[in-house]
Amino acid sequence: MRRAARDMAEVRIVWRGGEITEMAVALPVNAVTALPRYGEMETRVLQLARVGTDDAEIARQLTAEGHRSPSRTEVLCSTVQGIRLRRHRLKMPPKRTRWAKIPGRLSVPEVATDLGVSANWVSGRIRRGVIRIDRDPDTGRFLFPDTDETMTVLRQLRAGAIVRVDLTQDHREQEGH
Repeated sequence: MRRAARDMAEVRIVWRGGEITEMAVALPVNAVTALPRYGEMETRVLQLARVGTDDAEIARQLTAEGHRSPSRTEVLCSTVQGIRLRRHRLKMPPKRTRWAKIPGRLSVPEVATDLGVSANWVSGRIRRGVIRIDRDPDTGRFLFPDTDETMTVLRQLRAGAIVRVDLTQDHREQEGH
C-alpha cells in the first residue's frame, strides 16, 4: 500500500497463486478544501444553487459526477450547505408550499381574509376552543364549510354577538352571551 495523494491510497495485493489485484482507495481528509477536485465541486455547487436546486439534489448530482465529502464516498448535504453558506453566503429562497384548493371548503387564511382579520386571529380562537372545528383527515388542516351560514356566524363571533362557534361534524351551533 502506498499513499498516492492526500486523499487516495493505492493498494496492491499479491495473492498466493500469483494473481495481483490493484485498487485505489479513497482516504478521509480533514477539510473539504483538501479534496483534489474541490475547485470544480465548489463551482458546480454555486452554479446549481443559483438556478434554485436544493442542497439534497445538488449532493446527489455531485455524487453522480464523482465528487465526495471529506470523510465519505458520497457528497453530503452538509458539505453542499457549507460551501454555499459559509464560504459564499449564498442563501436559498425559502420553499413556498401552497395547499391545493378544496372545493366547498375554506382554509384558515381564506376565512381570515373574508372576515378582515389576521390568520392568527382565527387560529388563536381555534386553539382556545372559541371556534370548534374538525381537522381534515387527509391534510390535517382546519377547513371551514364554504357556506354563507358559516361566514355569517363567524362574522357574528368577530362582532361579539356570540361567544362560541361549533362547526364540528356533530354540532353546528353557536352559543350567545
